Amino acid sequence: MTPRQRVYSALEFRTPDRPPRNLWALPWVDIHAAKEKAEFLVEFPDDFTAPGEVLAPGDRRKGKRARLGINVDDWGCIWEVAQDGVIGEVKYPPLKNLSMLPYYRPPWEILQRANWDAVKVAQDRNLAGPEKFMLCGSSVRPFERMQFLCGSEPLYLELGYGSIEVRKLRDLVHDFYMKELAEWVKTGCDGISFMDDWGSQQSLLISPAMWRDFLKPLYRDYCDLIRSAGKKVFVHSDGCILDIYEDLIELGVSAVNSQLFCMDIEEIGRRCKGRITFWGEIDRQHILPFGTPEDCRSAVGRVRRALEDARGGVIAECEWGVNAPIANIRAVFDEWSKPLASVVGGEPG
Repeated sequence: MTPRQRVYSALEFRTPDRPPRNLWALPWVDIHAAKEKAEFLVEFPDDFTAPGEVLAPGDRRKGKRARLGINVDDWGCIWEVAQDGVIGEVKYPPLKNLSMLPYYRPPWEILQRANWDAVKVAQDRNLAGPEKFMLCGSSVRPFERMQFLCGSEPLYLELGYGSIEVRKLRDLVHDFYMKELAEWVKTGCDGISFMDDWGSQQSLLISPAMWRDFLKPLYRDYCDLIRSAGKKVFVHSDGCILDIYEDLIELGVSAVNSQLFCMDIEEIGRRCKGRITFWGEIDRQHILPFGTPEDCRSAVGRVRRALEDARGGVIAECEWGVNAPIANIRAVFDEWSKPLASVVGGEPG
């Protein structure tokens, strides 16, 4: 079974030979542990690949992302980074208030100058060689982008008031992302991912009803467009999002990456096992950086017992972040490599 076949089998519940592997290494790893990362990927080869940079740099972009100090992104949002290798946070949104919205222009140049042919070149090379699953990461993140543009607190106030302006902001961002996805779906990739952080540690950041009214129609458009092109839909969200798993299944999401350890993993399994593929993950707040290798193995076992179906439905993913020992990352992927029956303690089901 090739890596590409393995991923498709996991997503479609067609009994892969093992869970596909997918390591997420934060910029901190490339700065501080690049050699160890290269050696790790020889030992545990990834089943996914990507085309590299496709979108062009925006005219407003300045500085280096994830490096100490200040940088400006393509939309003109000013980020402050307190430590090399982490993303930081937006400290200075470009829209002081939404009355400025009529004068704001999204960064269309990053789409107009994008190297869309790079995806075909990369996929042709991939299919002639290792044949991994080509997953393209879009820039789509409407809820977060609205916060980056006007600030989280002002956005929540506008949502609470139900202002016309906040819907205009949503529509502006959504229009940009639909045009971006319209280009991605023309490429030869296998899957397209988008993201939005919807949750806090305990609940959604907005009510489920507001999420369904204000945001879900956007995600429906994204999923419909991606699926109509025969691509798989991958979604990432941080925080406690248990209340909307059913919505993601309804929308046709193929794989979801979420902070499982913020939630009741066993309850997630009771509700959703066998209906959507879980794209990791292992607790990156506590276990990966501060636990032992045995803690990591136990965490993988818990996820597998709760969520893995004998036909598939899981991807062995974890995020290698700041100060996480490589021994812990190695333990995670080694544990994922074991047969499911040895993890669940009997016949897999």
